[in-house]
Amino acid sequence: MLITCLGPLALTGCTLDEPPSLPPAGVYEHEAAGEDSQAEEAPTDGTAGALTRPLRKAGWFCARVRANADGRAVWCRIARRDEAETVYPQVAQFLLDRDDRLAWAWFPSTEADHENQVAAAAAPALTAIWPDAGDRVRQEIDDFDRDVKTRATRRSDDIPRTGWRDTHADYSYDGHTGLIVTARGASVRRWPFGSEHYATTMSSAVDDLLVGGYDCFYPPQQSCNRPQSNGYFRVALRGDRIVSAQFGIGSLIESGRQRHLLSEEFPHGLTFLTEAVRRPVTERIEQSRRSGTGFAGIVAGTVVIIDARRGAAEGDDLVAYFDIQIGVPLAAT
Repeated sequence: MLITCLGPLALTGCTLDEPPSLPPAGVYEHEAAGEDSQAEEAPTDGTAGALTRPLRKAGWFCARVRANADGRAVWCRIARRDEAETVYPQVAQFLLDRDDRLAWAWFPSTEADHENQVAAAAAPALTAIWPDAGDRVRQEIDDFDRDVKTRATRRSDDIPRTGWRDTHADYSYDGHTGLIVTARGASVRRWPFGSEHYATTMSSAVDDLLVGGYDCFYPPQQSCNRPQSNGYFRVALRGDRIVSAQFGIGSLIESGRQRHLLSEEFPHGLTFLTEAVRRPVTERIEQSRRSGTGFAGIVAGTVVIIDARRGAAEGDDLVAYFDIQIGVPLAAT
């Protein structure tokens, strides 16, 4: 029998089950299990290809970001801009088991979700592998959002949530977390966590960040600021190992020459990256900083995302700011 949280339950939290934890308990509490952190383009065949095909067709970038002996993680992203050129990214995460079955998926809520972008992404992706799932996803999310908007009162200490089940999976949705899908009949005991291909450790990188003018107090701080340039540097970690890094940096081109050198903020280069990927990733970043353009792709087996906010430009002159992401956080984090 299909079970759904309806009416008052949907507005005060589903009482049938607790909401799924992020990440699920114990999935990263294991030793390395054949970890592979070299990113590849998302497969175009099999379950991963089916899941990502409608997203890629809509302009998303998708990649298989890591794998191990038990499963593989696929990550997709799209960046939308408002009239002020502010970037609002949206991501989708998929975990497949060793038999190429979807075990888990997450469609996080976006910062600006005016047209229910969670349902717009999840419905076609899930329909591609479970033909009857997409319409149900749209219906449940639309009904829930309409109920939340029209219900005048609810318990202020609860996040409104709904959940439902079908023959394929258990679903949990709220406006803060988004949609979490836990498949039936497929599971991954040890989730992949590798990043050794492209990332070093935070403890080995922090001294170079300090030299570059960042205010860093690690441990425990995982977010550093650079007041001189309104810059930032933040990381996602597993232990001391960097899993993904994000930083902001400007670009000033005058008479065709870069006046704001990368070395001003990273005097010893991007030492949070391994030597195997440091040079090609740096060259890709510098290419965007010269042209004022963004990028989303794989460089030397490493996911690189560059969001560009371009200012005034005249002739060969250019002013721009870049939000850069290297690597992808662990699934469900």
